[in-house]
Amino acid sequence: MDVFTKIVKDFKAVKKNDPASKSYLEIFLCHTPIWTIISYRLMNPLAKIGIPILPRFIMTLSKIITGIEIHPLAKIGEGFFIDHGQATVIGETAVIGKNCVLFHNVTLGGTGKHIGKRHPTLGNNVYVGTGATLLGPITIGNNARIGAETFIIMHNVPNNATVVGVPGKIVKLNGKKTSKKLAKTK
Repeated sequence: MDVFTKIVKDFKAVKKNDPASKSYLEIFLCHTPIWTIISYRLMNPLAKIGIPILPRFIMTLSKIITGIEIHPLAKIGEGFFIDHGQATVIGETAVIGKNCVLFHNVTLGGTGKHIGKRHPTLGNNVYVGTGATLLGPITIGNNARIGAETFIIMHNVPNNATVVGVPGKIVKLNGKKTSKKLAKTK
């Protein structure tokens, strides 16, 4: 899928997820997270082919303007939506599936203890609430919901799970209430 098709799907994700967005022109002019997502979509192919400095520099300028930091080598699927954005951080080896939603102050970061894959992987249709912190090379399953202010470090989340708290605990799995602990990664 080409870059511009992904950008169109990102605009559609804003329209779908943000009731305040009345038109695509309004989204472009007023929904600042889309500016960082567009910058990422344009810089990611350049970073992947090894163009030095420019992709990181453009993303740094975008961070200054919007408060959202996305490393240009992160992998982000189509239909990506960030709501309000400020203080959102997406690390270099993060992978985000299709149709994911992140609110402001979300961190997909590293622990400083890993080499290679250092950041989280989100499956498809994942929702991450305001202020959630996900650290390390963990996997968040498809259709998972991570509550606001939840902290998950080095624990995987299964498909169809709802996780809340500090530390994060599964409170719902496959539509049924539960109190399961998260699986620790290696």
